[in-house]
Formats: sequence, structure tokens, C-alpha cells
Amino acid sequence: MRNDGNLDDPLGLAGPADRSDDSHSTDQPDSRPWSRLSLRRLGTRLGSLGNFLAARPGRARMAAATGAVCCLGLVGVTLIAADPAGESFTPDQRAEIAQRAEADVASRGQARQPATAVTETPTPQSAPSTTPAPKPKATSKSEPKPKPKPKRIVPVAGLDRAQMDNATLIVRTGQEMGVPRRALVIAVATAMQESNLYNYASGVLPESQNYPHQAVGWDHDSVGLFQQRPSTGWGSVRDLMKPEFATRQFLTALLEIPGWQDLPLTVAAQAVQVSAFGWLYAQHEWRATEVVDAVLA
Repeated sequence: MRNDGNLDDPLGLAGPADRSDDSHSTDQPDSRPWSRLSLRRLGTRLGSLGNFLAARPGRARMAAATGAVCCLGLVGVTLIAADPAGESFTPDQRAEIAQRAEADVASRGQARQPATAVTETPTPQSAPSTTPAPKPKATSKSEPKPKPKPKRIVPVAGLDRAQMDNATLIVRTGQEMGVPRRALVIAVATAMQESNLYNYASGVLPESQNYPHQAVGWDHDSVGLFQQRPSTGWGSVRDLMKPEFATRQFLTALLEIPGWQDLPLTVAAQAVQVSAFGWLYAQHEWRATEVVDAVLA
């Protein structure tokens, strides 16, 4: 039921003429919807509403409840539409906020890019030298010097090449043993008498012919330059066929004879050889002396 035009619109408490006061004017000092001026106007309208309800006790309770609900609704709308500073957004601002919200959602859906690692710039180092390192000098291994070949002495005292070589070998072996010169002369003279300075094998000992030899004799089992017999303890056939070994055996036995240096050549040689013809050694003394002198020169 309508007695006037004020109850159809809860907000239009002062009638249609009052609505013009709510229009947004550029001349107002504050254009925000809920400025201080608007709040004062709301208070004036609420006061008029109170007077109106006082004149109509039957509608007082319903109007009070309705007004309270409207006020709460207006306050809620104002709080929702306003920003934290109490200002409402224009359509352009709302569109911009919506675009930012969409961009923010899209950016959250993208995969996060890893942060660019900060790499340290390496300290420049000096370039390696291109000069090749000196090669270590090869240590030359000293090779053992080969033994000098014994000088071949020109044959003397009517000897041939084989005889002179055997005589030289007797003298060289005696030098290695350190025996005196007199012992060398006795040894060469004894070999001249026993084998004529040839290395003999024995026809009685076929084994002796298996070794290097220059002649074959038949005086029992006597072999070599000094015709030493294996059966009497001079040594094995193989050793006695070596001129060096046979010479060592003879000189070793000579040095064991007391005073051999003062004995005549024949006596000294016979003491070693125990020959049936011991006096024959003396005839070779001069030739033996010439050979020893030639080798030792």
C-alpha cells in the first residue's frame, strides 16, 4: 500500500528531488561515492526516516529492520567495491586488473627457468712455452772393451808359425801367473824337448784326438805340449789338451821345488818331468832364451 512516493524505494527517502543530490558532480571537492558529504547526507535521511516512523507506530519495527538491512548491504557493497584506501575502481582500472590477473595466472603455469649461474671468469694464465723441453742425454753404456789380440811374434830360433805361437802362449801364461823370467825359459826349453812345441794327441787315448791337436804320438798316454800323462795325476785328457792348462800345471810343479832358481835347467826340468832322458833339456836352453826375449821385448 502506497500513501506516498517515499516507500517504493528504500534509498529514496527524501523523494525524487533528493536523488539528484546523489549524482556524481565534478564540482564536488571529493568525487568518491562514500565521502564525508555522502555520509552526512545519509545521516540526514536516516533522521527523516526516524521521524517518519515515529508518526506511524505500526510500521516502525518493519521499517527499522528494513533500513538496517539496507544499510548493512550498502556498507558491504562499499567495502567490496573499494580498494584498501576506500576508493572504487573505474571500468578501465578493472579491465587492467583483470588483464594482470590473467597474465599472473598464465605466468604461474609456465615452467620456471633456472637462474643463470654466475660463472667466474678464469684468471688468464700464461701460454705454455712452445720451446721443447731438452731431451735427457742418453747415458752411453760403456761396453766392455774387447781383449786385444795377442801380438803375433815373428818366429825366431828356427821355429815355424805354429811352434812360435805355442811358445808365445807359454810365456803369456807364465806372465799372468807372475813367475820369474827364469821359469819361462825352463818351461819353453822343456816343451821343445817333449813335443817340439806342437800340441800332441795320443794314439793310445782316442779321446785326446777329439780335441784340437797338431800331431799324434804314441808314448804311452802322454798328451799336450809337455807330454803329461793323465794316468799319473796331471789332469783330465780334455784339460791337458789345452796349452794354457798344461803350462800352469808345469809351472806350479816347478815353483814347488826348493831352490829351483839356482838349479841347472836340466836338473830343474827333470825334477818336474821325471823323464828317462833328463839330460836332453839343456840343449834347448839358448833357443828358449831367444824365444822368451822376443816375446817379452
